[in-house]
Amino acid sequence: MGHWLYRNIVEPGKLPLLLALMSFVVTFAVTRVVTRMIRAGRGPFGNVRAGGLHIHHVVPGVVLTVAGGFGAVASGREGFAAGLSAVVFGVGAGLVLDEFALILHLDDVYWSEEGRKSVEAVVLTAALVGLLLSGFAPFGVNDLSQDEIADRGTVIATVAVNFLFSLVALSKGKARTAVFGVIVPVIALVGAIRLARPGSFWAKRCYRHRPRARARSRLRAYRHDRRWAGPRRALEDWIGGKPDPSPARLPGPNRH
Repeated sequence: MGHWLYRNIVEPGKLPLLLALMSFVVTFAVTRVVTRMIRAGRGPFGNVRAGGLHIHHVVPGVVLTVAGGFGAVASGREGFAAGLSAVVFGVGAGLVLDEFALILHLDDVYWSEEGRKSVEAVVLTAALVGLLLSGFAPFGVNDLSQDEIADRGTVIATVAVNFLFSLVALSKGKARTAVFGVIVPVIALVGAIRLARPGSFWAKRCYRHRPRARARSRLRAYRHDRRWAGPRRALEDWIGGKPDPSPARLPGPNRH
């Protein structure tokens, strides 16, 4: 394990990236635990306020992200300063993306249905960074044997093909399939072959004059969402907490 870590992480200069990913995931997990305790009224934690203003944790997150980013640029890829900057950046990124939905909607939607976008952003970011560390980006490793060069060349070629399939899947409106398809070739291939989701770039360009394809696309999307919406919501609730129920709206045009 130590030899693999040195050859694939330390020697190529990926240790700061590993530290950033670990601090990112830990920060998100700790933040969600603390916010869920505040929501439940448990523990010694509470919302941070200054002069009656609620200070969201995205604010210190932005400060830490900027400080860690500039520190990483100034320190390079090696040394204690690089590792420290990576940790600071990871902590800041974890705080920022935990409130990604707030930035997107410019509203405090943390515990609402729209707040689920924060969990999705964190999961996708962690998956992408993990991809760089998992050996699928094996650049910067020195003194490789011919067999190792051949193996890594095969990996790089495979990733390149998977990446093309993933781009097709992304154009078909399948973001999660595109991300995880880079790691698992079958996922990328299936996502690239199957029908595009309604409203995606692919559907708008390729299904404009194909009404049967548009109808099949809508039907497939409906069946897929009906089948997987429940498990996906349960997983997101387990990771980020169950959102508050949406307020009931009065029927009719004069509900105000």
